[in-house]
Amino acid sequence: MPKKMALLIGVSEYGEDIPNLSAPPNDVAAMERILSDRNLGGFDPNWITTLINPDLAEMQIAIGNLFSQSERDDLALLFFSGHGITDDDNHLYLGTNITAKNNFVATAVTANFVQKQLSNSYCRRKVIILDCCYSGAFDNGWHTKSVGLDLNQQLGAEGTAILTSSSSTQTSFEQENAALSLYTQYLVEGIEKGAADIDKDGKIYVQELHNYAKKKVKAVKPNMKPEIILEKEGYNILLAQAPRDPQAEYRRLVEKYAKNGVLPNVALLILQSKRTELGLENGEAKQIEAEVLEPFRRRRENLEKYRQVLLNEVENQFPLDEHTQELLKTYQQDVLGLRDEDVTNIWAEIVTPLEETRPELPTPKPEIPKKIPEPTPELKTFEFETGTLKEKITEQKSGLLGLSRTTVSTWEIQRQRNSAEYFIENLGHGVTLDMVKIPAGEFLMGSPESEEGRLDSESPQHRVTVDSFFMGKYPVTQAQWKAVASLPKLHLDLNPDPSEFKGENRPVEQVSWYDAIEFCARLSKYTGKSYLLPSEAQWEYACRAGTTTPFHFGETISTDVANYDGNGTYGSGSQGVYRQETTPVGNFKVANNFGLFDLHGNVWEWCADPWHKNYEGAPTDGSVWDENSDGNIYLNYVDNLVNLMNLESDTRVVLRGGSWFDFPFGCRSAIRYYYDRRDNRLSHTYGFRVVCVAGRTL
Repeated sequence: MPKKMALLIGVSEYGEDIPNLSAPPNDVAAMERILSDRNLGGFDPNWITTLINPDLAEMQIAIGNLFSQSERDDLALLFFSGHGITDDDNHLYLGTNITAKNNFVATAVTANFVQKQLSNSYCRRKVIILDCCYSGAFDNGWHTKSVGLDLNQQLGAEGTAILTSSSSTQTSFEQENAALSLYTQYLVEGIEKGAADIDKDGKIYVQELHNYAKKKVKAVKPNMKPEIILEKEGYNILLAQAPRDPQAEYRRLVEKYAKNGVLPNVALLILQSKRTELGLENGEAKQIEAEVLEPFRRRRENLEKYRQVLLNEVENQFPLDEHTQELLKTYQQDVLGLRDEDVTNIWAEIVTPLEETRPELPTPKPEIPKKIPEPTPELKTFEFETGTLKEKITEQKSGLLGLSRTTVSTWEIQRQRNSAEYFIENLGHGVTLDMVKIPAGEFLMGSPESEEGRLDSESPQHRVTVDSFFMGKYPVTQAQWKAVASLPKLHLDLNPDPSEFKGENRPVEQVSWYDAIEFCARLSKYTGKSYLLPSEAQWEYACRAGTTTPFHFGETISTDVANYDGNGTYGSGSQGVYRQETTPVGNFKVANNFGLFDLHGNVWEWCADPWHKNYEGAPTDGSVWDENSDGNIYLNYVDNLVNLMNLESDTRVVLRGGSWFDFPFGCRSAIRYYYDRRDNRLSHTYGFRVVCVAGRTL
């Protein structure tokens, strides 16, 4: 009979210059509780060994025993909670109670030692869980020993899985005022509450558990990146049974309906009905809701902590010196676990209004050589494929004899052919720019109150009439940017290669709004046509292309058709890929009905409009909304760039479309965002595309 064996190690006390921890003994106790529960982990308590604060020899012997005593068909699990340390070569060491900062190489257990025990073991199902700093470095030099394959129904598939709480370059977090370490907390919760049983088959597999814990950890501290290392079919090792009770079922429903820490009103109405159906008391239900939403609450608390610290520093000195900014960065990343993108709005709110100096700009207008207006460009026709995501419900058999039936929902792309007119702008050096004709029309701008994830800034919905114009088929690419940046300067210097994610056919990013305007100015002078940033109304009209759904693809979105953070879901859609970088434009081959690509995700796109908190008083003719000028200032960037840069109005401008970094709700057709047009060249999520008004030439 195969055994399930576990070694649980917690190290809270250390040698000189390494701070003690409070959570590891609690982590071990919690893991022991869920693993030994016969209705959950099903590990025989006689085969669970716990070690608290072992020395080097004790820890090595115990690890060696675990893998040497486990037999061919067993499952061997090693759990470690404590300090992880890396050397200059990025090799990982697991701290013991004698590990000191100045001699950790000789007093800590190396990851290489653990790897050798794994490789020498003939046990065919091995799980390693490392809740420690830099645990992702375990992958350095990882090799496995092939021992054949013989599926065992009691334990799941064979292979090795290493679950790590952080990447190879990150610290892991012990929580303030919490008994357990962050990653362990959600591993335990995933099993104990049944929340990690994503497919509701009553079983919790390794990758299901890791994905659940990772999602929860990133909701609290987005800068943390739990990772998983797999060999063979390690992802499918069966770790635990999911509890089957009304509370677990209700928790799954709350997990499903909660989006980014909020339960929409319609979700609350559904859940209220489900409470009665499941026989739950209101108090029980509210407790479950609070637990599900807790990671998001804690993240908001971390953001508020950062806000207060930044306010205090700004009150003490402004502008902030380099040393203070470095300390703020350390506090943001290493203490609060926040990314740069998470604190961008806080900086814009607190620091930007205090900035009194502006870049000195040349006052004389450049001489614009007069050109004979060019006729409307010669139009060509191109064919493209559009796609709508449609839900497909199928029934699948499961179980040993295939007697159980489960309903599976998948999303399929329904494709059809379409055509549009366009013209090609030659930028020189073999680089071209495709400009697609957008027909005149009318649309309903903004989102309805019933739309999932909507923001107040997207209301009220209002009908807008838009004249015909041309728009870039794709966001401006790095090749196109480089070609135009090589043209003579008009007002601003342009970095020919500003992007973080390099690639000639990837969208340009890390460009400010003023950079984008200088691009338009140079392109306009070079071609004799009037190239602009789109108005916000033009952008949404072009994106929707006659649709009224949250995405031009339909009611949901898939990472098969767009580049966004696939850890998030929208509507009844499924999780997908998180690529963590931009993709080449047109990579997904599916356009909207007007023939435009990459409107959802990849990069946020600058628009011409200053930011307004909602659509009260917005124009209905598709023009740029700027009550501080007559609007004509935007029509000729070449002549008016200096005036634009000296406007006394709010410096925030609109961005549309979402990016590779955002959850799907942040990539909807109606989503609006803003940033300071003055100096944001740092974000690798901001790009743009251009428009050209038919018949208008310089």
